[in-house]
Amino acid sequence: MGDSTYSPGQLLRESIARGTLQVPGAPNALAGRMIEEAGFEAIYLSGAALSASVLALPDVGLFTLTELVEQVHLLTSRVLIPVIVDADTGFGDTVNVERTIAELERAGAAAIQLEDQELPKRCGHLSGKTLVTTDAMCAKLRAAVESRADPQTVIIARTDACATEGFEAALARAKHYISAGADWIFPEALTSREEFAEFAQRVEVPLLANMTEFGKSPLLEFAELVEMGFRVVIYPVTLLRVAMKAMETALAILQTEGTQRELLDLMQTREELYELLEYDTYEARDREYFS
Repeated sequence: MGDSTYSPGQLLRESIARGTLQVPGAPNALAGRMIEEAGFEAIYLSGAALSASVLALPDVGLFTLTELVEQVHLLTSRVLIPVIVDADTGFGDTVNVERTIAELERAGAAAIQLEDQELPKRCGHLSGKTLVTTDAMCAKLRAAVESRADPQTVIIARTDACATEGFEAALARAKHYISAGADWIFPEALTSREEFAEFAQRVEVPLLANMTEFGKSPLLEFAELVEMGFRVVIYPVTLLRVAMKAMETALAILQTEGTQRELLDLMQTREELYELLEYDTYEARDREYFS
């Protein structure tokens, strides 16, 4: 849908200026509509969730820029709130990053996240990751900053260094990434409340905290992260995990009971779905064309 008054990046920057954001991940545009209707002020598009939900593939950098751009466009065309996009490693080196930023901006991204892993990348909460050099990541970030058409588009630098090089190395990388032009920093896979608090104390730009389930990081309360100084808290795969577990349960009940009757109270009704889809507005427009 979009808002012609402000650019997506400007909307996002104004939102965090008012306070820390809780940002659920949307595995598809319908979930994005639900996040917006629930009153959240931004949406996260996770590479892991996209890879799993759309392609049924693991989070090892297998989807293409074209596939990501298509999903961003589908999402941003159905919501008004800004979308933060996980662009993994930027799909290549500096000139590839230039095109990544241009294409994602055109698709409506408010913020674009780049990480410092080497390909093949891995989920941030698994072992076996390897990183590019600090200089190589800084070059990518400079390319991202220089190539964005809108200076309000937020460039987020994610560092996976805590798990591979240690906490102090992650801090050092964050400071280099800020010097290279990153607007926000995303320290991935911090392992304790104390690490989250110290990182926030020692880095001055807006910080993003990843509250993904079943990973290396503790699941901290939103209020606690706000108090520490984090400005964005993402829940990248929460909705997908809950939905998949519900589907698993429903399939088992269908097999054993031969009917879905006992699931009806757990379902979104036809009316609720139509309301989310704004079905009535389409019917109304259709009638107008015949009047």
